[in-house]
Amino acid sequence: MERISYSDAQGVVQALLQAQQVVENSGLDKTLITLIKFRVSQINSCAYCLDMHFKEGVHAGENPLRLVSLSAWRETPYYSSEERAVLAFAETLTRLREEESSEHIHDELSKYFTKQEIANITLAVITINSWNRLVRSFGPTPGKYKVKEEAVAAN
Repeated sequence: MERISYSDAQGVVQALLQAQQVVENSGLDKTLITLIKFRVSQINSCAYCLDMHFKEGVHAGENPLRLVSLSAWRETPYYSSEERAVLAFAETLTRLREEESSEHIHDELSKYFTKQEIANITLAVITINSWNRLVRSFGPTPGKYKVKEEAVAAN
């Protein structure tokens, strides 16, 4: 049941769309961005976002097996070392524990990515976490998302 429509929160939605555009135009690999969006949405139990990012990912050529296996990525051979580093980083940022130090979170990422790329990856994680929380608050109905060609082009 939709509690708040996007049209009722234009400033909020526009702010997130701007952050999303920075991520989409950052030069990060589109597959990597899809994996971040899908994994973070799994952690946050955002059914609407899972539906959206699964459909967009498959439409853009992602292997459905990689998406449905993402919650068990440590147990599968489907992900590159770079993707594994990003997934671990995304999980750490999404599940921040107040008693845990953040010193280690760049160690593995730094092997594969520049500081600018890590900043862009960080924004990708922040942005999908924000969308997940917005969607969980607003309450759109999962399962009804339809891929739009312009959405895939941005992905």
